[in-house]
Amino acid sequence: MQVVDNHKPPTKSASARQWVARTLTSVRRAKRQLLCMAMLAPVLAGTYYLSYWVRFEGRLGSEQLKEFGATVAWVALIKLVLFGWFRIYQGWGRFVTFYDLVALIQAATSSLLLTVLVNRLFLPVTIPRSVFLLDWGATIVTVGGIRALMRAVQERNWLLFLSADKIPSFIVGANEAGESLLRAIIRNGNLTYHVVGFIDDNPQRVGTRIGGVPVLGTVAQTSQLAERHGVSEVLIATGELSGRQVRKLVDEAGRHFIRVKVLPSYEQLINGSVAIQPRSVSIDDLLRREPVRLDMENIREWIDHRVLLVTGSAGSIGSEICRQLLQFSPARIVLVDRSETGQFFLERELRQMAGNMRVDVCIADLLDEKRIRSILDEYRPEVVFHAAAYKHVPLMEANPGEAIKNIVLATRQLADLAMDCQVESFVMISTDKAVNPTSVMGASKRVAELYVQSLAELSSCRFVTVRFGNVLDSAGSVVQVFRQQINSGGPVTVTHPSIERYFMTIPEAARLVIQAGAMGNGGEILVLDMGDPVRILDLAADMIRLSGLKAGEDIEIQFVGLRPGEKLFEELHVAGERHLPTPHPKITVADSTRDDPTAILAAVERMVRLADEAPEIIVEELQQIVPDYRQPGRWVQPLRRVAA
Repeated sequence: MQVVDNHKPPTKSASARQWVARTLTSVRRAKRQLLCMAMLAPVLAGTYYLSYWVRFEGRLGSEQLKEFGATVAWVALIKLVLFGWFRIYQGWGRFVTFYDLVALIQAATSSLLLTVLVNRLFLPVTIPRSVFLLDWGATIVTVGGIRALMRAVQERNWLLFLSADKIPSFIVGANEAGESLLRAIIRNGNLTYHVVGFIDDNPQRVGTRIGGVPVLGTVAQTSQLAERHGVSEVLIATGELSGRQVRKLVDEAGRHFIRVKVLPSYEQLINGSVAIQPRSVSIDDLLRREPVRLDMENIREWIDHRVLLVTGSAGSIGSEICRQLLQFSPARIVLVDRSETGQFFLERELRQMAGNMRVDVCIADLLDEKRIRSILDEYRPEVVFHAAAYKHVPLMEANPGEAIKNIVLATRQLADLAMDCQVESFVMISTDKAVNPTSVMGASKRVAELYVQSLAELSSCRFVTVRFGNVLDSAGSVVQVFRQQINSGGPVTVTHPSIERYFMTIPEAARLVIQAGAMGNGGEILVLDMGDPVRILDLAADMIRLSGLKAGEDIEIQFVGLRPGEKLFEELHVAGERHLPTPHPKITVADSTRDDPTAILAAVERMVRLADEAPEIIVEELQQIVPDYRQPGRWVQPLRRVAA
């Protein structure tokens, strides 16, 4: 068998070609530098002459001209050499920065000092001291001005006001992010935008200029200013406005036929992670919340160099928790889920992100006690994130026994095994539907909360529960349902005109789960700040409008009534719970009187044994454990419900 070595050492001919290429590059660089020196030499001689002319107030006699002629070559040569030493000739094709100005001042000052020294020691004539100072200032102003002029020409700033094919636009945000976007638009020839002005929420900035472009007014004046200046598009940097402000701006701009586009944020631009391409406003922009700031030191101390296990890893929250954990340095991440397809694609994604970090994928059902025990015995995780659970309320109303198995029994088995295998921390993800529940799913989650809380008093494992509301655009969420209905031409179905829900983004939820897990002491139910609730009717109308359609005209909105187990308003705290602050502003503790752990364990054992009984028996038992659970009233068989 013939073995082919694809890593042969470079041949002599290849090395020769590389040497020639490097030589040609050096020659071209030297030519450019010599060209810059040749062009700059008369400029430097001119500034030197100007210094003489100013010193003697324009009356240069033969003696002064003789001095100038005898020294001009030396002065220009010294400047050219030191300008090369300070690399002033490099980067003339780019814009001038503060550091370029500092380098120019350093080069001019060094030239001044060396010229004075050469004049005193070697030249036959003495140059007046005031000429030195005048020449120093004139050199900085002239060379800096030339570079600034080249920047203006390169950015074609003046062409923007003469081009008729540019779209007149506003940029929201008169700050560093806005200036960065302005320069990106100017330099990118593919973007046909003419930035007429900035708008900003700070009235004190109105009347100032950013990059030569005026700040014309506030966000509230956008439509009036757009009509006055003929603006047809408003450009927003990602994260510049709150979701409520974006929604208000989109509504008002739409009434005046003004388009609103979103540009990458300042951080995305400097990281080079996105292209400079405006996009339409998305539902994420309308519901945008303040970015989550994590206590990285505390989380690293908890996670780094430990083995982590995530259940429900193929789900929306579980997979995002895995992605967020990769920014730390765990010894290993173990992914547990029974979805083969979901695990397959998640593994492909995480392998590219993980680098040298170990990622192990396990196909397993949490109800298979023997399989889960073998995984815990093999990998010995120190931290477990329990994100696996059923979440669709109507389906669990039709199948209460399966809800008990997948939520209560699965949590009990995993928590018990975590204690047996000496897991250090156990973080269970709960839901706002567990608060004063009206559904089997919510009541089952509340039972799981009580069980995990009870174990915290009986075990050295640190059991923490994290409770939050709906996650925006997660699998099977209302956003995905609305998007599918809009793509199909409607109608968009809303259960009730007044129904409201709390929303947070998938990355935000995952980050706060990790933060809560790091800060919990054990036994707490930590509640994430969900912000203001969002009316689902408004969400549907926003999505229709963002699709370029009109609600009621292009797409109908139909009210279909509350589904089994649903309630109009979700809550985040059980009656009697106190809301205690934590060091993190977006996390509170739901503190309440805890039941006897032994009684809870016995009640859960009884509940699990009834999982295969009739729905009425399961609900009756749930009400015994969760007194706040309000029974929906009646049960309908799954096939009849689908037919309805």
